[in-house]
Amino acid sequence: MKTINKIAFSEIESIPKLIKDFLNHDIDGFKAQTFSLENFANQIHLKQNNFTSEKREILSETIKSQLSDFKVSSKQIENLENLKLKNTFTITTGHQLNLFSGPVFFVYKILQTIKTCSYLKQNFPDFNFVPVYWMASEDHDFAEINHFKTENNYYEINEKSGSAVGKIQISDTFFISEFEKEFKDSIFGTELILMLKEAYKAGNTLTKAIQTFVNRLFSDFGLLILDGDSKALKSQIKDVFRDEIENFSLNKNSKDKVDFLTEKYGKVQVNPREINLFYLSETRDRIDFEGKKYRIVDTNIEFTKEEILDELENFPEKFSPNAVMRPVYQETVLPNLAYIGGNAEIMYWLELKDYFAELNLPFPILIPRNSMLFLKEKTLGKIDKLELKIEDFFQNFSKITNEKILDNNEILTLLNEKENLLTKQFSELKNIAETTEQSFGNLVKAEETRQLKSFGRMKKRLIRAEKIKQSELLERLEKLFLDVHPSKTWQERIYNFSVFFADFGFSWIEFCLEEMVVDDSKLIIVAI
Repeated sequence: MKTINKIAFSEIESIPKLIKDFLNHDIDGFKAQTFSLENFANQIHLKQNNFTSEKREILSETIKSQLSDFKVSSKQIENLENLKLKNTFTITTGHQLNLFSGPVFFVYKILQTIKTCSYLKQNFPDFNFVPVYWMASEDHDFAEINHFKTENNYYEINEKSGSAVGKIQISDTFFISEFEKEFKDSIFGTELILMLKEAYKAGNTLTKAIQTFVNRLFSDFGLLILDGDSKALKSQIKDVFRDEIENFSLNKNSKDKVDFLTEKYGKVQVNPREINLFYLSETRDRIDFEGKKYRIVDTNIEFTKEEILDELENFPEKFSPNAVMRPVYQETVLPNLAYIGGNAEIMYWLELKDYFAELNLPFPILIPRNSMLFLKEKTLGKIDKLELKIEDFFQNFSKITNEKILDNNEILTLLNEKENLLTKQFSELKNIAETTEQSFGNLVKAEETRQLKSFGRMKKRLIRAEKIKQSELLERLEKLFLDVHPSKTWQERIYNFSVFFADFGFSWIEFCLEEMVVDDSKLIIVAI
């Protein structure tokens, strides 16, 4: 494995403009939330004064209890003890409980979290930094997480769903035997298969499966795994939930930011609701306010105001934050400095800054995670042979293809020459026409537009004709694009980590960690 390029997000066409503007400090009010040692120093001060020793004790004991069934490393034990100290802070990433981790970027975001802690320890030696993976165990969309894909197969489990996915017990293990067939002859296939069998044995919940799997991969790095589905932790945020139920505060206090981002970027990632909480019973359902009653959507459950506030007071574990409330919950119960997430996650965090200020809760530094792309030497050789660059595959590739198809095309050269000549002739004619009557000048402009459109139509027809004539080249270009973008999207969003682990084992994990960029958001391209 060898890294051949690291491309900044600012140079990649498909990265959302909002993310590029955030990274380039082009959005008013968010410079303090970008990556810099100065911002981290300030964040340490803010969080140290905001986070109590009582919260630290609860957090440490909660994670210790949640990991009690697992073999924890000496580094994890050290981090658990350090959490009780006022000079210890967390760096956090979060993710759904995807089957066997789902797409490979799950691994990348955790490794970046781990490496960021090491980087901060080097620069702030008097403080401790603990990597945390926040499990989205309370999500209820099972169809989003019940599958993963390799180069050759699609794997899926089928279980009864509707409530928090973390509570689903595994009974369907057919996918394991199918996975075994695919990987039994791989270099590290046996290790992968044992990993899968250990995590997804019948009777385990999806929460326990992910805890088992993630702990197996990352325990030696000191990663702590936190399940937010906890009465002890939710008891700390009852006041915020109560305010949300009574006053719809998140919606009200994020409105200005949502309006600003919508006006500037067209839309926001998530629109806050009136009440941004779910209620957990046998299912997980939204809480709606209908005049005088609070109704649990799609159930027969309803509460008066007094009843729902009593329910919250006595059973906080039954109240579950939605996507935009979860960051508030997370930052309330963690001594956290920064959140590392995908572009979509970062975009909805940005909506919440004013709400955090209203709660007097420090808003964290936000770090769009790195991306990685592993390409075979053979694929890179084909790209080079066609005189293309890997960067071309992350621009408008349709435009790149057309340029390649028409490379050194005599007809196109002639069309461009004639078009330039026509433009020059009309420029001279317009200058004279402007000295005459206005309607004549307008006629000249209209005629120029008509004739230039004809050149545009001829070029489109030429491209169509050349694609038919050069169908073999077009097929090669399309095949290369799919080698780089399986299923026409980024590799990391399609393939499971097993595709790479099967050949390289834990050395692949170590390589990814080594190559991960901490202080910038980049696409890292690796030859294998």
